[in-house]
Amino acid sequence: MRVRRMVTGALASAALVLTSFGALTAQATPAAADPCGFYETGSDAYYNHCTSDGSRVVIKVEVALAPDYERCVAPGKTWLGSASKIQGAYYVGRTC
Repeated sequence: MRVRRMVTGALASAALVLTSFGALTAQATPAAADPCGFYETGSDAYYNHCTSDGSRVVIKVEVALAPDYERCVAPGKTWLGSASKIQGAYYVGRTC
C-alpha cells in the first residue's frame, strides 16, 4: 500500500511538471510570433507597433543601397518590404 502511494505521488508530480512546462511554452509562442518593434521573417521585414492607446508613431526605415526614409505606422504589424532590402527600423520619438 505504501509503495502504491509513492508511485501515485511520483506520477502526479511528473504530470504537474509536464503540464506547467506546456503552459509556459503555449504562453511564450504568441509573443515570439510578432515581437514589438522591427523584426524579419525568412523573406519579409516588419515593424510591430505595440500600444494600447491607438497612437500612430513615426519610424525610420533603414534601406540597403537606397536612402533611408521615415514612415507613420498605426498600431499592429506593418510590412516594410523584402528582408533583403530593409536593414532595420526604429521609433524616432514622435507621433504622427
